[in-house]
Amino acid sequence: MEASQDFARAEQPRLEAPALKRINILGVTGTIGQNTLDLIARDPDAYQLGAITAHRNVADLASAARQFKAELAVIADPSLYKELKAALAGSATQVAAGPSGMVEAGAHPAEWTMGAIVGIAGLKPTLAAVQQGHCVALANKECLVSAGEVFMQQVAAHDTVLLPVDSEHAAVFQAIGANPSSAIEKITLTASGGPFRRLSKDEMKEVTPRQALQHPNWSMGRKITIDSATMMNKGLELIEAYHLFPVEPEQLDVIIHPQSIVHCLVEFTDRSVLAQMSSPDMRTPIAFALGWPQRIEAPTKPLDLIELARLDFEAPDLDRFPALRLAREVLKLGGGAPAVMNAANEIAVAAFLAGEIGFLAITALCEQTLEAMMQLSALPAPQTLDDVFRIDQAARRLAREELPRFAI
Repeated sequence: MEASQDFARAEQPRLEAPALKRINILGVTGTIGQNTLDLIARDPDAYQLGAITAHRNVADLASAARQFKAELAVIADPSLYKELKAALAGSATQVAAGPSGMVEAGAHPAEWTMGAIVGIAGLKPTLAAVQQGHCVALANKECLVSAGEVFMQQVAAHDTVLLPVDSEHAAVFQAIGANPSSAIEKITLTASGGPFRRLSKDEMKEVTPRQALQHPNWSMGRKITIDSATMMNKGLELIEAYHLFPVEPEQLDVIIHPQSIVHCLVEFTDRSVLAQMSSPDMRTPIAFALGWPQRIEAPTKPLDLIELARLDFEAPDLDRFPALRLAREVLKLGGGAPAVMNAANEIAVAAFLAGEIGFLAITALCEQTLEAMMQLSALPAPQTLDDVFRIDQAARRLAREELPRFAI
């Protein structure tokens, strides 16, 4: 917990924002990356775009590079290097590709980096950004879920300012403020409940990927939208919060809040509770991170409590949404268990989206993979990046082997 306690209670020195902020965006073509571009486009004289990356979306990567005059554009798939090179011919943007190019992007000089690459592929590039010792806005869950201790040790070693971009964690960061860790009694993350909040377990057996991708409040990528529907997303956020903030697992909780207006509740030892509220738009937490330590304007809808009229809260149903229960168990187990669950979940979500397994099988496959891994080893906490990748790959192999048991 030492790394967590050194992190983000807002007890860090308040940095002076440079007149022209040099920024990198790792994962520029995804939802977070596009929202970040939307914000910087509103004040282009305040930012210089350094490195930007994408997985396979050459067209949008090249378009962003040209529009914002990026210094470096990197495509993760090395087979697309020539296509990207051609798309940026005649521009001043340098081009790179593959895993080494992605790490190069993370290490590209910048005062501020958005880490928004989806999946374990984001770990090395984001760590490269952390090792610059500046400011990293973190939207990649795997950095903390799969490699929490390793990642936070690097944050501390390089005196990096780590700003959470998930709406819930950004809210906690703001609600804690300058309060010491000893004053924190409990942190509660809110969850919308997703599109199936009112469905029975039998009804959820029949849901389709198309239905699961219809989130009632948020516009997000496919993977995270499915995670929201299973509530695995909220389980992963509990694990992230454990590494981000100075609390123990038993001080973390989740409550269902279908309007997605209140993003967290922080209870202090005097029983005061501070909540952070805003309309459900990812540009709000991104703007908070982009402007920090100041505030910048965001084009999000102002909060009108009179129009809302009511805010509802309820306890999560761990029987209908067992992913949240499993994540709590994994958090208590610690060690390599979170990395195993995360890897298995990625395999399971991909299989569900491909129509290979049913909705309820997503969590079942994660649980089965975790049990199988625990039978093979004690799952000690990874000490290095190599340990993280070893556990991740082993869990993926086991999850794929277990897939036929859950096939439709």
